[in-house]
Amino acid sequence: MTSLGQLNLDSETAFTLLPELVMLVGVLAIILIPNLGNATFRMPLTNFRVPILIGGSRFETTNDPRMPNRITTATFAIAFVSSLLMIDSTSEEVGGLLRSDAFSRLFSAMFIGALLLVSIATTHRIPAKRNARVPADGDSEAVTSRKMAALIDNRRQVDFHILLIMVGLGMSLMAMSTNLFMLVLCIELASLSTYILVAFHKEEDVGGEAGAKYFIVGSVASAVGIYGMSLLYIWSGDLSLDALAEKWGEMQGIDPFAAFGIGLMMVAFGFKVSAAPFHLAAPDAYSGASSPISGLLATASKAMGFVALIRVLVMITIPDFGEESYWFLMLAVVSVVTMSWGNLAALTSENPKRMLAYSSVAHAGYMLAAISVVGSGLAGEEGTRIILIAITFHLAVLVLFKLGAFLVLSLLETEGSGHRMQDLHGLGKREPLIAGSMFVFMLSLAGVPPLSGFLSKLLMVNGIVSSSAGTGSPSTTSVYSWIETVDPVFFLAAAIVANSALSLFYYLRLSLVMFFEESEKPSRLKSAPSLRMAIIACAVLTVMCGIGPASEWLVGLVTTSIDSLLG
Repeated sequence: MTSLGQLNLDSETAFTLLPELVMLVGVLAIILIPNLGNATFRMPLTNFRVPILIGGSRFETTNDPRMPNRITTATFAIAFVSSLLMIDSTSEEVGGLLRSDAFSRLFSAMFIGALLLVSIATTHRIPAKRNARVPADGDSEAVTSRKMAALIDNRRQVDFHILLIMVGLGMSLMAMSTNLFMLVLCIELASLSTYILVAFHKEEDVGGEAGAKYFIVGSVASAVGIYGMSLLYIWSGDLSLDALAEKWGEMQGIDPFAAFGIGLMMVAFGFKVSAAPFHLAAPDAYSGASSPISGLLATASKAMGFVALIRVLVMITIPDFGEESYWFLMLAVVSVVTMSWGNLAALTSENPKRMLAYSSVAHAGYMLAAISVVGSGLAGEEGTRIILIAITFHLAVLVLFKLGAFLVLSLLETEGSGHRMQDLHGLGKREPLIAGSMFVFMLSLAGVPPLSGFLSKLLMVNGIVSSSAGTGSPSTTSVYSWIETVDPVFFLAAAIVANSALSLFYYLRLSLVMFFEESEKPSRLKSAPSLRMAIIACAVLTVMCGIGPASEWLVGLVTTSIDSLLG
């Protein structure tokens, strides 16, 4: 048995880290398999040659430019299944820095599931062509451009898919982190890869600009968060989450180092979840990146930020139930501003990806409102549990209908469109099944019953209202008297309902143009069979996770994960 610091690399540890090891093997496979060839090494003083496989003329099978995508898709599929199967396993500590339990494994499954959909979409968004040819002298400009694009897409397959798996590794390890330093390190591993993926299409000016903005703002936010972490280390002398929680519970009053440290880390996590006013780079990043990467930012990256917020705000700084946390009012105000700003900005957007970006900002506000209720002290132990279940369920189903909407835009991008509202005109006639799926995604984003988006919002609103129940005076008959006596927490639920109603305007507007406007391109979209199957699967699951056994199964899975988090 080999020892690496505190990490014992034995079979038990290997099983505990199975999804992460699968992804690590996937990275090595992408590097090695495409380079396999018939190279040999001649033994000294003999004519005997030993095959070394690396180098020489590459084998025809492994020289296929589609190989990296196939390896990545298989890697994420295996890692996703293994994460799901490990949700019901017992909690296991790894090296004093990681813990594999139901909570971390559920989020690992979310992250890897989103990345699996991105990998499937990339098959057609950045296609690899085995028969790509170098432009000939007599080719026209259009043919030359098309051939060069195919060659470029072939050359960057390995780079793209290695970055995609590194995002998965960072996110999955972050969900398992029990040490603040490890948590921040894994977030940065995932973030640095996403910065590059946003700007990956260097041939488009908008991609480079979006990547530069996202990198600069993200780097500043990360620096602020790391400075906050250093203040917490000065205050506590230990960055273990359990030690920080114990130190916080023993604290009399508010220590400036602790308060400022947590506050600065909230700035960094606020950027990750696209909370106002730290969301300003998000719309540019979403609209400049390819649609699969935009969907990744709106789902898995957002979930990563909320895991960090839950770890820090709920597991460290929450005082005894019944007491108000010092950050409650600040987070409540930020949540209302975030959801309102996101919905109002989406109303005027003419770019579908920017509209969905602002929609993502609004959804961050809904979940921040629920978290702020936990800090109000009104929720109690059971209320905290219900609210965390609602937030986690919303993040889980968001992968279906939010990423599903970006997959539809990915299908449009295969023919060079998808960046204007006019590109969706007449989609109902061109592609009835795809347009119908997009309509389901829009209704679910708006929270229309009986879809999964409605159920997740209902759970959040129910948790908030339950926390504020009984705070008003039952004998009051005047509306104004009731408003004075009701707890302000109740108005967070009202804000979610009002903003959800407001969001209906732009979601239905997008649906309207698909079915009632004439298309500039009457022909059907490209076949893209795997991408179409992914879109339809997301639409079917969006419906199933709103009603019936599938929703009960998912809520049960989420409940198990939250129970493991709360101990």
